[in-house]
Amino acid sequence: MTLFDVVFSGNDAVYGLTEKAIDDAIAANGADKAIAFPDTAYSLPCYYAVTGTKIANLGDLKTALGVVKSLMTREQKLNDAFMSGVATALCAEFIEVLKYMDGAAPYEAPCYGHLGDAIIRELGVPLVTGDIPGVAVILGSAPTAQEGVDLVKSYQAQGILVTLVGGIIDQCEELGYKTGANVRVIPLGKDVTSVIHVVSVAVRAALIFGNIQPGDAAGLMKYTMERVPAFVNAFAPLNEVIVACGAGAIALGFPVITNEDTFKVPKSLIVQPDVSKFNPTSLEARDIKIKITHIDIPVAFASAFEGEIIRRGDMQVEFDGSRVDCFELVQTKEAAEIEDHKIEVIGPDIDEMPEGSKQSIAYVVEVAGKSMQSDFESVFERKFHSYLNCVEGMMHTGQRDMIRIRVSKDTFNAGFRVKHIGEVLYAKVKSEFAAVVDKCQVKIYTDAAECTKLRHELAIPAYDKRDERLTTLTDEGVDVYYSCIMCQAFSPSHVCVVTPERLGLCGAVSWLDAKATNELDPQGPCQIITKERVIDERIGEYEDVNEAVRKFSQGALEDVSLYSIIEKPMTSCGCFECICGIEPLSNGVCIANREYAGMTPIGMTFPELASMTGGGVQTPGFMGHGKHFIASKKFMKAEGGIERIVWMPKDLKDQVRDRLNATAKELYGIDNFCDMIGDETVAEDPETLLAFLEEKGHPALSMEPMM
Repeated sequence: MTLFDVVFSGNDAVYGLTEKAIDDAIAANGADKAIAFPDTAYSLPCYYAVTGTKIANLGDLKTALGVVKSLMTREQKLNDAFMSGVATALCAEFIEVLKYMDGAAPYEAPCYGHLGDAIIRELGVPLVTGDIPGVAVILGSAPTAQEGVDLVKSYQAQGILVTLVGGIIDQCEELGYKTGANVRVIPLGKDVTSVIHVVSVAVRAALIFGNIQPGDAAGLMKYTMERVPAFVNAFAPLNEVIVACGAGAIALGFPVITNEDTFKVPKSLIVQPDVSKFNPTSLEARDIKIKITHIDIPVAFASAFEGEIIRRGDMQVEFDGSRVDCFELVQTKEAAEIEDHKIEVIGPDIDEMPEGSKQSIAYVVEVAGKSMQSDFESVFERKFHSYLNCVEGMMHTGQRDMIRIRVSKDTFNAGFRVKHIGEVLYAKVKSEFAAVVDKCQVKIYTDAAECTKLRHELAIPAYDKRDERLTTLTDEGVDVYYSCIMCQAFSPSHVCVVTPERLGLCGAVSWLDAKATNELDPQGPCQIITKERVIDERIGEYEDVNEAVRKFSQGALEDVSLYSIIEKPMTSCGCFECICGIEPLSNGVCIANREYAGMTPIGMTFPELASMTGGGVQTPGFMGHGKHFIASKKFMKAEGGIERIVWMPKDLKDQVRDRLNATAKELYGIDNFCDMIGDETVAEDPETLLAFLEEKGHPALSMEPMM
């Protein structure tokens, strides 16, 4: 048999199974039976992306199967094989969605099955920044469980997102290897058709971030090939169905590496007999470059460990700023005051602390450099959360003097001690901020009395001084703004304009962050934007800002306003923390955050709102933004500001309550403004929300109509 024969045979087999499954489902439930994957606005994402048609019920699915049949051409040409691979993938999507009928939950731990839109958006920023340099799809069973786990661990240690299908899942369980989205090793399912759930991630990335229009199959495949750094590792033996699925992966630009002596397609289907060499072979095939920073610690260090949870029973020791005095602080010093790479530990080490105990810790990172500025200190500190979470077996939450750190028993037993915290902080500060930091030393205090003394005498005064400085930073008080185009790796036409009062919509880039990024890399993603030629102060439009946006969007965007949701709003990439949208009946706006899974009074869920807001396009009436922007005096200033906020999820409201109440009091003299804002416990429909707002006397009801 030729490679074409194998692909066509596998495609025919899957098509036959799909046709029978759909016919059986219609016979049992009727053609009008609704079907959908949960938590996505892209109903059957792969089929929708390829054809532009959404599927709502079993009848639609039967019709779609006819469209899939048209892709199954049988010429002995590569394009025909690729299209049959795409057809196989679509059939797999049809089979998988049938598992979710009637709200079923077909996958049990450790398997995930379908991944919601929110997870894809969460992956956006780390994919853009390179913290996730690639996506590995591992399919089948390795020759031995140890070889399989070693391969998974090798990718995980490089920060690569790993998805598992088939026997490799059992092999990880057999050896007790920890999996889950929080450590970026995601078991999808045991059936080969579950591989479609990672294909769906790639496809939705194109729709969410890339402004690829549904139905533009050629544009979709170009986008996934160029911008989604995925690849497949398929263990022998390969059956016809796996080969057909592999053809679909190759069509999307994802090379397949296998240890089976089979057909070879240069740069696409690669035979590597030695499983231990799958990793370098895959990275080379996909041209993935791994940033290597050697850190002298006894455990792995990679972004894949950022979401790792250390349970109390697995904990060796905990440093808890909510119970005892702890803090983290960066201080700028003169070069003569610092001995580079000096790490001091003042107090007991972990092996001197009772197992499971709560302890004090404080670390002061002292830096010096000709280009170092005190404004950068808080930027460095915010990075510590990420740095320490990248340590295998360490969990860090909070910031400043409300940090909590847990070290696992396994990491302690591997030899990890307090000094290694200093090694991590030193290595990352010196590598990431090399442009401004010439020398760095770390002092770590675990003596409880010293921690208490320094927290009150050193840390808190420093924080208070910074806070005072930050509150004085206003859009009017600075001479320049900054662009941020980090997300253009996925959203080619999107440009954030970052101001002191409007942070990046991902929530991760403040004006000070952008300023520091520009200082560190003057040719990098954050460029200076002057604001000298005002066009319209009311909506925050400047001629020089427009010129910069045109330049950085390669002409895709003509002009933007900074303070309006209706007139020339800023674009959204898809990484936004929140979405704000007009709710006409109440004459205000509703805000939904990415974590909220319910319905909004606008009549759309967060994924549905996001589907029309991302991709680097302007969407009047809708706006992606960061959580901290909600309490800004510049939030929707052109339409009346925060007085327009009529609804947001309760959890989000609780997060922003203090700052939002303070802004409302300052601007409008309103006390406890958040109590006037509806949430899902009050209403998920506009009529009930309106009644609540009338009862509370919400100011939006008496404002000029928004539309």
